[in-house]
Amino acid sequence: MACSTQSDALVFFVNGRKIIERNANPEKLLLSYLRKGLHLSGTKYGCGIGGCGACTVMISTYEPTSKKIMHYPANSCLLPICLLHGSAVTTVEGVGSTKTRVHPIQERLAKCHGSQCGFCTPGMVMSMYALLRNHPDPSMEQITAALDGNLCRCTGYRPIIDTYKSFAGEAACCQLRGTGQCCLDKEEDVCSSSDKGNQMHSGLCNPEEFQPVDPTQEFIFPPELMRMAQEQQKRTLVFHGERTTWISPSNLRELLELKAMYPKAPLVVGNTSVGLEMKLDGVHHPVIIHPTRIPDLHVVSNTNNGLVIGAACSLAQLRDILMKVVPELPEEKTKIFRALLQQLKTLAGEQIRSLASLGGHIVSRGSTWDLNPVLAVGNSVLSLVSKDGTRQIPLNDQFLAGYGNADLKPKEIIVSVLIPYSKKDDFVSAFRQAERRKNAASVVNAGMRVLFKPNTDIIMDLNILYGGIGPTTVSARKSCQRLIGRQWNEQMLDEACKLVLGEISLSPSAPGGKVEYRRTLLVSFLFKFYLEVLYGLNKMYPAKYPDLSKKNLSALGAFHSEAPQGMQTYQDVDPAQPPQDPVGRPIMHQSGVKHATGEAVYCNDIRAVAEELFLAVVTSPRAHAKIVTIDVSEALNVPGVVDVVTAEDVPGKNGTDDEQAYAKDEVICVGQIVCAVVAESAVQAKQGVEKVKIEYEDLEPILTIEDAIKHNSYFGNEKKIEQGNIEEGFKSADEIIEGEIHIGGQEHFYLETNSVFVVPRGEDNEMDVHVSTQDAANVQEFVALALDVQSSKIMCHTKRVGGAFGGKVTKPTIFAVVAAVAANKTGRPIRFALERDEDMLITGGRHPFFGKYKVGFTNDGRITAADIESYINAGCTLDESELVIEYAVLKTDNAYKIPNLRVRGRACKTNLPSNTAFRGFGFPQAGLFTESWIVTVAAQTGLPPEKIREINMYKGVNLTPFKEELDATNLVKCWKECMEKSEYYSRKTAVEEFNKQNYWKKKGIAIIPMKFSVGLNATQYHQAAALVHIYTDGSVLVTHGGIEMGQGIHTKMLQVASRELKVPLSYVHFCETSTITVPNAIVTAGSIGSDVNGKAVQNACQILRKRLEPIINKNPEGKWEDWITEAYDQSVSLSATGYFRGYMVNMNWDTGEGQAFPYFVFGVACSEVEIDCLTGDHKNIRTDIVMDACFSINPAVDIGQIEGAFVQGVGLYTMEEIKFSPEGEQYTLGPDTYKIPAVCDIPEQFRVYLLPNSRNPIAIYSSKGIGEAGLFLGCSVFFAIWDAVAAVRKERGLTGTFILNSPLTVERIRMACADNFTDMIPKDKPGTYKPWAIDIA
Repeated sequence: MACSTQSDALVFFVNGRKIIERNANPEKLLLSYLRKGLHLSGTKYGCGIGGCGACTVMISTYEPTSKKIMHYPANSCLLPICLLHGSAVTTVEGVGSTKTRVHPIQERLAKCHGSQCGFCTPGMVMSMYALLRNHPDPSMEQITAALDGNLCRCTGYRPIIDTYKSFAGEAACCQLRGTGQCCLDKEEDVCSSSDKGNQMHSGLCNPEEFQPVDPTQEFIFPPELMRMAQEQQKRTLVFHGERTTWISPSNLRELLELKAMYPKAPLVVGNTSVGLEMKLDGVHHPVIIHPTRIPDLHVVSNTNNGLVIGAACSLAQLRDILMKVVPELPEEKTKIFRALLQQLKTLAGEQIRSLASLGGHIVSRGSTWDLNPVLAVGNSVLSLVSKDGTRQIPLNDQFLAGYGNADLKPKEIIVSVLIPYSKKDDFVSAFRQAERRKNAASVVNAGMRVLFKPNTDIIMDLNILYGGIGPTTVSARKSCQRLIGRQWNEQMLDEACKLVLGEISLSPSAPGGKVEYRRTLLVSFLFKFYLEVLYGLNKMYPAKYPDLSKKNLSALGAFHSEAPQGMQTYQDVDPAQPPQDPVGRPIMHQSGVKHATGEAVYCNDIRAVAEELFLAVVTSPRAHAKIVTIDVSEALNVPGVVDVVTAEDVPGKNGTDDEQAYAKDEVICVGQIVCAVVAESAVQAKQGVEKVKIEYEDLEPILTIEDAIKHNSYFGNEKKIEQGNIEEGFKSADEIIEGEIHIGGQEHFYLETNSVFVVPRGEDNEMDVHVSTQDAANVQEFVALALDVQSSKIMCHTKRVGGAFGGKVTKPTIFAVVAAVAANKTGRPIRFALERDEDMLITGGRHPFFGKYKVGFTNDGRITAADIESYINAGCTLDESELVIEYAVLKTDNAYKIPNLRVRGRACKTNLPSNTAFRGFGFPQAGLFTESWIVTVAAQTGLPPEKIREINMYKGVNLTPFKEELDATNLVKCWKECMEKSEYYSRKTAVEEFNKQNYWKKKGIAIIPMKFSVGLNATQYHQAAALVHIYTDGSVLVTHGGIEMGQGIHTKMLQVASRELKVPLSYVHFCETSTITVPNAIVTAGSIGSDVNGKAVQNACQILRKRLEPIINKNPEGKWEDWITEAYDQSVSLSATGYFRGYMVNMNWDTGEGQAFPYFVFGVACSEVEIDCLTGDHKNIRTDIVMDACFSINPAVDIGQIEGAFVQGVGLYTMEEIKFSPEGEQYTLGPDTYKIPAVCDIPEQFRVYLLPNSRNPIAIYSSKGIGEAGLFLGCSVFFAIWDAVAAVRKERGLTGTFILNSPLTVERIRMACADNFTDMIPKDKPGTYKPWAIDIA
C-alpha cells in the first residue's frame, strides 16, 4: 500500500476538551505536550523513563467491537501523542481542583497527610483514580498493585496507603484512625505505663469528615470518540513528523503490506521498549507502525491445546485474563498460567503493565524480562504472519537467543501466542529475584518445567531457562538432556547443580556485576524447583512420595507484601487550649490540597515568558583530564541554537569558593559541567550539546577511599576528639577486637530534579532567579559574584521545593550561576531543568564511608576503650565534606558512654562527583559503624546485643566526648517504652522458635537506640528573620527565611502566627521565600528550620500584638478586623520584622571540646524481618519507633517526617546502591538502575509513638526538630537482618565473628548465608580480571 503523504488530523480529548493536531509530531511525548502545549503542569517530570509514576495520567479508550470503555494509568513521559488518536486523557487537573470541586481522592490524600513535598502526589492521585474508574470497590491487593509504579521519597508511603484504604471494598476505617486496632475496641488499649495521666491521641485524620465518592461527577467518555472509533475502524491513519512517520493500519492485510514495505520499522503498542531505546540509546526510527487497532492482535480464545492471546494484549490484560481463567479450569491445566501470574504480579508498575504488550515483551527479548523463560519452558507457540503466509514457531530458548533459524523474518509479525495447558504430570515453576520486590528488573529470573512418566518420578522432559545471566535468556539445554530418564531425587539434584554450573557460565567482568550472587541463584532456584516438585508429587501421590521435611518446607514460597497497617500515638493538646489555637494539632499541610490537585507550582511549572531560551549542559566524560580544545562550531549551526556559554563568558567569579560553574583548563570528575548550549527549545539545546567537540588529555584519577589513603589525598586536616586514656582502657579489657566496615553512598532522589529559571529585568543589571534550593541567600551571593554585580540586584525566589534532603544546599548555586551567566550573555530569560540522569550524574550524594575500629571490653559486655578511624569519600571538591566528617566524628558515640574513646576522621579527595549534604549529615554512617561493632562485641561475649546496648548506654546527666552536657533521661525512657511497646522479649522468643522450625527462612529482630544532635555547630547558622504584615482587612502575610521542601515548615509557621496573633489559621497566608523580603537567611537544614524561623515569626507577631494591645484593651469585645482598622486609623505600624539571634553553640577543634549542638533528640526503633536464605530477599514485618518529640507544633507533620526519614534510612541500609565503573563513570542514573524503597518495602506493621511530656526548654513551644533523626533508625532493619543472618550462620556451624557491609542488599544477604550452594559455585580471584564496578567506599 502507498503511504499517504498528507498527515491526518490527530484527534483526542484532554480533561473533556477536544484537541485537534493537524501536524502531529510522532516524536512528541504526551508529558511535554501537556506541560508546554496545554499548560497543564500538574503532571510532573520525574524520571522520563516510566520508572517513578510522577507523570501518571489516565487514558480512556473505546473498543467498538465489544462496545467497552477501558480506563488505564499510563506514564505520559513514554507516550507519543500519536498513540492517543481517539483516546480521552485525564490529568490531575481534570480529576478535581480548588476552583471547581476537589475529588474525594485528592481531599482524603491531603487530610490524611499523604503529601509532603507534593511532587509525586499528582501521580499518586492518578494511579488511584484510574483504579477507581475500573473498580469502584477495590480490594487492598488491587490498591497496593495500583501503586507499584509510583515512588515517593518523602512520606514513607504509610499515609498514602492509609488514605486509599478508605476506598477499599472491605472495611478500612480502623486503619485511618491510626490505632492499629478495630474501632470497636477501647482506645486505651494502646496505652502503656508512660501514658498514664497523659491524654494520648491516636490517628492523624478523621474519616467522618471525608466526602463520599460520587461517580456522577466524573467525566463521561466523549460520545464523539465513540463515533470516531466506529467510523475510522477501516481507515489507516498517518502522521508525518520532521524525521519520523507514524502509521496506524486498521487491518492485518494493511499491516503486512507496511511490514513488507518497511521491514525495519518497529511495531509500537505501548512504547515501553522502543521508547526507552530512543531516549536512552538515541535510536531513531524513520517509520513507526502502530498496530493497536487491528482486532486480530487482540484475540483471546480458549482452544483444545491452551489459551491463545493476541500479541497486542497488554500485560495488565494478560494478568486479568489469567486471573479469570485459572479458577475456571482444572488445576492440573493451569500450572503455566499460575507461574505467569506469579511473575506478572511483580513485573514493572501498573502503568507499564497497562501499556506494554505481550508481543512486545516477547520480541524485545530483554534478558531480565520475567515472562519469556516461563513461556518458553511451557512450550508456548508463536503464530507468525507475513505477506508470504503464516507459520508457527516455538517460543523456545533458540528463539529467545535470537538464532536465525528460530527467529522472525524481517517482514513477519507475531499475531498471537498459544500458551498451552499443562498436563497432570507437568510441574512448572517461575522464579525471580530483584533488588526490590516490585517494579524492578530481575537480577536473575528463571522458568523451569519437568514432565514425568505418568504416575512416576522419572523425568521424561526437562526444561530450564534463566534470564539475567547473559545478554539474552539462556538455556541449560544440555544439562536437561543429560538428566532425562533420571529419578527426581537428591542424587539427581546434585548432578543437576554441577551440570548447570558447568553449562552456564558468567564472566567475572559481566555487566551488572553481582557475579557470584548470580551464579548462586542458578542453583538456589534449581533447589527451590526441586523441592516444589517434590511437594507437588506428595500432594498428587501422598502414599507414594513422603511429605517434605520441615527443614525443606521452609524453602518453598516467595515473600508477598501485605497492605501495611499504621499506628501513630502522640500527646493531645491541653483540654484548656482554645479551639482556635492550632499549635500541637495535626493540621493539614498548607499546600496539601494543591499538591493533590496539581495546582502547587514548582520552579519548572512557572509559565513561559517572552523570548525565553532553554539551556542544556555539556559534561565531562572523563574522571580527570586536561581540556585541550573546545570546538562549538557545529553546535552553533544546529537550528534553534542561539549560543554556547563557557568559562570565558563569566564576567566575575566562576562558581563558588571551591567549585567551578564552568570547568576551565581541567576536569576533575565525570559529569563536571564544561559548557552550556542555549537554544529556542529544550530539544534543540540537547541536539546542540551532541555537536560540541571537546578534546581531552587524560590524567591519573583517584576514585576510591583506598586510593586516596594510599596517595594521601585529603581535604583539610584530620578531625579528632579524645576522652579518657585509650591505652589504659585497652589494658583493662578482657578482650580486644578489631575490624572494619564499608558503607555505600546514597542518591538523594528527590522527585523534582534541579531547576532554575532566570529572568533578566532589563535595567540596572537586575535579575530574578527562580530556583529549587535550600539556600536562596547562597544562590543570590554567588550569582551576584559571577555577574560582578551587587547582591541587591539579584532577586531569588523559591515557592516550594519538590524534595531536597540536603541535595539542594550547594548544588543549585552552581546551576543558578550557569543559567545566570547564559542569561547575562544572551540578554534573554533562561530555563534550565536537569533531566534525571543528568541530576544523578552531576550532583553527588551521601558520602561513602570506610571505618576501622579497635574495641576493648570486659566479659560482662562493658566497653572500656574504642579507637576509631573514619574516612569519607568526598569526591572532587570540598563542598560540605569537612562539616560531614566533623559531624561523623562528633556523633560516633551515638547513645553510648565509652570512658576511653578516640575518634579520628578524614575527608578523602577523589575524582568522583562531589558528595554533599544529605539528611543526617554523617551520623547515619557513623552511627551504623558504631552499632556494627556493638553487635560484634555481643557476639564475642555471647550476650544479646540489647544487653550490650543497655549496659553501655548513657544514663542521667553526662558529658559527651567533646565535653557538652547531656541529660540522657529521655533516652532511657524511649528505650524502656520501645521495649514495652514492641513486646520485644516475647517477640524475640517467637523469632527464636521460628528459626528452630525453619531452615531456609529466618527471622531477626533488633532494637536500636539513638542520640541525635540537632542543628549546626556555629551560632551564626542558627539566626533567622521573618517579616509579618497585617493588611487592613485583617488578613496576615507571613514571610520568613525557611524553605518549604516537604517538611511542613510553612504550615508550622502559620500555626505559630495564628497562636501569637490569636487569629484563626484561615487569616494567615504564606506566599514565597525570597531574598527580597528576608535577606541573608541561613540554609534550611540541620533539622532546625522550624525552630529558628518559628522563633523569628513568633518575635514579629509578638511585636505586632504588643502594638495592638492598647487598642484591644480599649475594646476587648471587638473583632480582629475592628482592631486592625482602628490601628490603621491611629497610624500604628502593621508590619514587623522578627529576628532570632540563634542558639549559642561553639566547637573548638584544637582542644576537641565545645558546646557543639543546641540540643539532642533521642529515639529507639525495634524492627523485625524475615529473610529467604536461598535468594537474599527480605520482608520488613514490623517496626516500632519511640521518639522524644512530644510537644510537637504539628504531630502530623512530625510523625510524617519520622516515617519518611525511617523509610529513607531503610533504603540507605538495605537496597540503595550506587555503582561506578573502574573509570569513574556512574552507572546508576535513574529509577531503572537505582532502587529506592517502594510501597512493597515498608513494614507491614508501622507504629510511631511520641514520648509524652518530653520538654525542650530552649526551642519554640518546647518542640524538637526531628526532620533528620528518624533516618538512622532505619538501621534497626539492617541489624534485624544481621540477627537473622547470624542465626543462619550459627545453625550451619559457621562460628566466629562476621561483618556485613552496607547496603545489606539481596546479594550481600544471600552470600552471607553460606551453604553448599555458595560453596559449589566458581570463585574468581580478585586481581585476575577487570570488575564491572568498583567499591568506592
